[in-house]
Amino acid sequence: MSKINEEQVIEVLKQCLDPEIPIDLWNLGLIYSIKINDAESGNSNVDITMTLTTPGCHMGSYMANDIKTKLEGLDSVDLATVQVVFDPVWTPDMMTDEARERLGFKKPPAEE
Repeated sequence: MSKINEEQVIEVLKQCLDPEIPIDLWNLGLIYSIKINDAESGNSNVDITMTLTTPGCHMGSYMANDIKTKLEGLDSVDLATVQVVFDPVWTPDMMTDEARERLGFKKPPAEE
């Protein structure tokens, strides 16, 4: 019996890469929410809400399954569910500074 915390979930999400952009889903800003609940076993269940860079992206199920597989591979997680949504629509300003830098984006004018 063990529980997972949000920081540990984020570390797993940083191991899940967008197959078309060599950056992880967390830093791309594709993760909208992380909810951790107690499982009957004493472990955790994790619910992730995420989006894609474009609604027409055909890799959504691949990325959702990658998250689910990696989380459920941990001893502390019994069940992981991943919901893909398109509201709000993803925009590049949702990326972390690390992702922007790796992709060559300039910082927004307010940050320069």
